[in-house]
Amino acid sequence: MVRGTGTALNVATILLGSGLGVALGGRLPERTRSTVTDALGLVTLVIGGLNIAALSDPDYRRAVSPGGTLLVVLGALLVGGIVGSLLRLEDRLEQVGTGLQRRLASDGSGEARARFVEGFVSASLVFVIGPLAVLGALSDGLGRGIDQLALKATLDGFASLAFAASLGWGVAASALSVGLVQGVLTLLGALLGGLLPASLVASITATGGVLLLGVGLRLLQLKPVPVGDMLPALVAAPALTALVDLLR
Repeated sequence: MVRGTGTALNVATILLGSGLGVALGGRLPERTRSTVTDALGLVTLVIGGLNIAALSDPDYRRAVSPGGTLLVVLGALLVGGIVGSLLRLEDRLEQVGTGLQRRLASDGSGEARARFVEGFVSASLVFVIGPLAVLGALSDGLGRGIDQLALKATLDGFASLAFAASLGWGVAASALSVGLVQGVLTLLGALLGGLLPASLVASITATGGVLLLGVGLRLLQLKPVPVGDMLPALVAAPALTALVDLLR
């Protein structure tokens, strides 16, 4: 199968789900859309918690010691948060969302723009952060099939339907983020010639789980956690894991 097919399928399901969600959302009252968003926030918290369970991964614990797994995640979040805030990644994500809204949406009101940006940013973070996105794209690049990305595409299709019913067309724009990030990872997989060590994957998964908790808090409107600024943590986590493993 041609490399990149999995990501193409993922993008297609997000667009399809978003279209159906927008068509459905227009018939739902505001209270119902708000309830849907709250439900998505709760589910995102659950997914984040499941990813955090990677802290107990045997290979990860062996690489950095049982007591070091959480410290590595904490260090990655601190380093990533500092780098991301200095680069103003959250603001840049919102600027991309605003630019897309101006080009793709006819309603230019402040409320519509905020809703579009929130849909784009939240959906992008949910769809891009996670083990299936990383492992699936790498496996696709290695020519080992698209099974993981096919599963992710199915999940993202249903999630985008629910998101778009509440947040609108901004969710469809997140397909650009998915295509870009997973496309780069697929290319990286083709160049690597082998999968990342399990310990590094576990560190990415656990760190991504914490970031997803932040996304969940945003969706529930409990706290506007600047998750975008913390995205470099996904690079810092495996780097710190490899460093600690080397020094032990």
